[in-house]
Amino acid sequence: MNTSEGVWLSINEYSRYKDISISTTRRHIKNNILRYKEENGKYFILINSIEKLKFREEEELMKKNFEIEELKFKLRKLEEENNELKMLVAIYENKNELPPEFLKTI
Repeated sequence: MNTSEGVWLSINEYSRYKDISISTTRRHIKNNILRYKEENGKYFILINSIEKLKFREEEELMKKNFEIEELKFKLRKLEEENNELKMLVAIYENKNELPPEFLKTI
């Protein structure tokens, strides 16, 4: 939720952004330490315009880090597949050198 003065974040978003617990965020709301509003029973905390830019940058960084981890996982899977295929090629290329008992399993 954007405004001209900043961004309204949910309790979860604000807690992740500030790296504090949800209970601490709720306690700050209860003690009026944070500027907040309530909509449909949900609380939103305002971060100012300067923090807004930092929040967007951190959000993009988190997305990029997630994409990197996902690509690393896919790469590992492909490397495993590739190794298995290399092993099969080696087995088929050396079929004449394998014991007959092993050939029955292929």
